Amino acid sequence: MFSRLFGSKKKDAAPEALAPEAADWSFLGTDMHSHLIPGIDDGAAATTDSLAMITRLKEMGYRQLITTPHIKSDHYRNNPKIILAGQKELVENLKANSLDMPLKAAAEYYVDDVFMEMLEEGQLLTLQKNELLIEFSFMFEPMNLPSTLFKIQTKGYKPVIAHPERYLYYHQRPEIYREFRDRGCLLQLNALSLFGYYGRREKDMAEKLMAEGLYDYCGTDMHHIRHAELLHMSGAQKAYQVLRTYPFRNNTIVLD
Repeated sequence: MFSRLFGSKKKDAAPEALAPEAADWSFLGTDMHSHLIPGIDDGAAATTDSLAMITRLKEMGYRQLITTPHIKSDHYRNNPKIILAGQKELVENLKANSLDMPLKAAAEYYVDDVFMEMLEEGQLLTLQKNELLIEFSFMFEPMNLPSTLFKIQTKGYKPVIAHPERYLYYHQRPEIYREFRDRGCLLQLNALSLFGYYGRREKDMAEKLMAEGLYDYCGTDMHHIRHAELLHMSGAQKAYQVLRTYPFRNNTIVLD
């Protein structure tokens, strides 16, 4: 359906030099993947960082946010209590600074043995309704992934796979992305992937997945103000124009 969005590629063509131009991201409405709660993961370090990023997101046209701190046993031992307390404090700071931006907290769950224990215990933080944002190792393919996805679904959750274009071990088996969709998963693009921020291979796979219409959501995965500035000044980029034409589900999100 979207196979002509990127046009033909000339292998030896030099990249086009474009002047920065502000981009309007209101076509998405909701950013559903970010790291805005200060001091609990590798995102915002302090409240001033959080406020700077949220201010920029508002200027970019976003109308509501779902922030998704990491829950990863080896690095970020967060839980709903920690995350919701951080979200409450951040919302209070938004009000104190007259910054009107609805903000919900969910989580980005790293799939490992500890996650499976949390899944058994229940009460996981979701994006909306039963949609659960999950991520995998960037280095090693997760073991027994089909059974893990099935287990998530039997517990009543719908997996949303974060930034699938960044898992390089799947690039040689691109059919697996459609298999994810066939298994009832949703796929979330990191917007910066399409601008080449993470590398050429990630950009190429993001283009392929968009061309095949396999993405459902688009997130900033914002960790710091530099991410915000790159996206904010992307208006002249072809990737931005392509993103605007894609029917992401972000505007269907209702904060509960």
